[in-house]
Order: sequence, then structure tokens, then C-alpha cells
Amino acid sequence: MAASKDTTTLAGSSRTAEGSRATRRLRRSGRIPGVVYGGGEEPLAFDVDARDLRIALAGGGAVIELTLEGGKAEAVVLKDEQRHPVNSATMHVDFLRVDLNKPIQATTVLELTGGENAPGVKEGGVLEHVTHELNIEALPADIPDSISHDVSAMEINDTVMLSAVVPPAGVTLLDDLEHTVIANLSPPRVEVEESSEIEEETAVVGEETSASGDDGDSDDGDGDSGDDADADADQASE
Repeated sequence: MAASKDTTTLAGSSRTAEGSRATRRLRRSGRIPGVVYGGGEEPLAFDVDARDLRIALAGGGAVIELTLEGGKAEAVVLKDEQRHPVNSATMHVDFLRVDLNKPIQATTVLELTGGENAPGVKEGGVLEHVTHELNIEALPADIPDSISHDVSAMEINDTVMLSAVVPPAGVTLLDDLEHTVIANLSPPRVEVEESSEIEEETAVVGEETSASGDDGDSDDGDGDSGDDADADADQASE
């Protein structure tokens, strides 16, 4: 996909880090705590409105212009985001100051497209998305939200390596191009399941046959005992 060069603005307030109790009060009041660092300056704690932060992060651009209490806007990128384990709400953010004229390293999402049209999938094969994130290098404004790769031509037993992915202009892939697997298309798993079921059924039938044979032997033995008793009775009558 093409990289978005738009930036999003975000206003916040400087704060003094006061521990977990203070940050809980911030969140209850609708504010999200964060820290901005890098750029040769000291780390600075801040807080922003939760709704404004959500809009900024969903703005489609990697670069955010962060302004704290009427100061000058600083170009930052999201470095880390902590989310609540249950409701996934943002609990804390780390921003990194950046120079828009210098490339930085970042991660981006790898999306696979066209999988439903792949011949191997139509034949019942299973498409496995192996690599979900890519390490890249680019100017801050050129960092894409995601990179897409078309897998609509994959056949059963095909493997796609990272070398097949074409990044947007200005973006360099940092992972091993020749040894990083991004997708596999495996044969249908149902065949293996059916084979296992057949083996289980065969084993059950074999056990039942063996059990039937044992019962037959017992019946024959009882019959022999009855014949001996009849013969004794005949001799007694004579």
C-alpha cells in the first residue's frame, strides 16, 4: 500500500509521574498517561484525552504532531502502547521524537490478500499466514500502516518467502528476505483426519472379532462337558 504522508495533531498536558494510584485517577477521568522521549532531550511525562488519542492513533499516518500545554509541536511516532488485557482499552503510550528528514526503524503489519481465490485453497488446502509483522526502515512520514502481498496464485504445497514482497517506495525491509517465510499452503487436513478415523474403526472391529472368538471357545468347552455327562448316564442305565 502507499504510505500516508499526512500527520495528525494531538494536544496534551505535562504531568509529574506520581505512581500507579495517580495514573488510575487519570484514567478514571478520561485521560491516558504517556511518556515522550528521544531526540536528544529528556523523557517527558504527559497525559492526553482518551478520545483525542484514539482519533490520533487511527488517523492513518505514522507521524503525530504532539503539542504539550501550548508549547511547540514535536513530530513523534508511537513506540509502544499498553492495552487492558480484558477490554483492550489503551492504558499507556510511549512516543518517540523523530527527525522527519532521518530514517528510523519500525515495525508494520503484513497483510495477505486474495487468499480465498488461491487455487490451492479452492482445492481444500489450508493457507497459513506465518509472518504477521515486518521490521522496516523509512523516513517517519513514509512508514506505512501495513504492507500487502497478493497470494491468490498459491497452489497446494507452495511456500512464499519475504523476497516476494514488494515494499512501498522509500521503505526498506530489514528481515532476512531469503529465509523468512510469510505463507504456506498445506494439503487438506481432512484426509489425515479420515485416515485416523479409519484406523480407529479398524482397531475397534479387530477387538470385537477377538472377543467373539473367545466366547465361541467357551461355548465349545461347555458342550464337551455336557456330552461326557450323557455318556455316564448311559453307562449307569446299562
